[in-house]
Amino acid sequence: MKNRALLPIGLMLMAIAGVWIAVQGGSPSEAESAAADAALAEMPAGDPVTLQFFRNPQPVAAFDLATIDGGTLSSADWRGTVTLVNFWATWCGPCRAEIPDLIRLQKKYAKHLRVIGISEDETPDVVKTFIDEQGMNYPVAMATDQTRAAFPGIAALPTSYLIDREGRIVQKHVGLLNAERTEREARALAGLPVNAVIEQVDPVQRIVLDEGPGAVTEIPGVDLSSIPAESRGEALNKLNAENCTCGCQLSVAKCRVDDPTCGVSLPLARSIVKSFGVKE
Repeated sequence: MKNRALLPIGLMLMAIAGVWIAVQGGSPSEAESAAADAALAEMPAGDPVTLQFFRNPQPVAAFDLATIDGGTLSSADWRGTVTLVNFWATWCGPCRAEIPDLIRLQKKYAKHLRVIGISEDETPDVVKTFIDEQGMNYPVAMATDQTRAAFPGIAALPTSYLIDREGRIVQKHVGLLNAERTEREARALAGLPVNAVIEQVDPVQRIVLDEGPGAVTEIPGVDLSSIPAESRGEALNKLNAENCTCGCQLSVAKCRVDDPTCGVSLPLARSIVKSFGVKE
């Protein structure tokens, strides 16, 4: 009888000890988390830079996706957190090169940044193997018609979109991301201290049409050489001033250069050329 009476007391003491051990074991993790938060709240070192975000940004279209690992992604859940949507593929060299930076950013800014990978590969199995090999710590889904409608005009990989905490697309980067600049952009959008000047820019991207190094002298699908010399400058300016209606947020000229396969910008460009008396 005496042993039976002691049993409940022993169990109670074990339970209390378990709670104490759990609390003690959790303290270092909480301390580390607090230290990490404090570090993020400090102004990072480095020279000031200018960050450009779109003026009057538009909200990303609503869509739902199934991730490679069987989860679900919903753009409706992105509000309140900075989101970086990265379109990539396993066969894309620059895409592979920037993935370690994306992994680092996701780990460092887990409470402030959500990285989303959208693969343009043909088979999910290849992507799943790659994810496991690289230790990617952010969700990845396969590209669908919904994602292409929400993010139109992707002519090259990688292409990344920055979405602010209100669910609006505030920047688009084509090509290999600059890790330092991307981190500063994420900090600025998350409300963290950042040594940068914020500049608002027109979301419609244009090409440089002036003469000189780096200037674009050809627009795919349009014979610029046939435009009379006295009308050439005006025609080029119009091609660069009118927006393509495919949803790419580019001018007609820029869309033709970035995506020569676009079936929307081609007739628009040719119509503009015809308005200057040139037959295509």
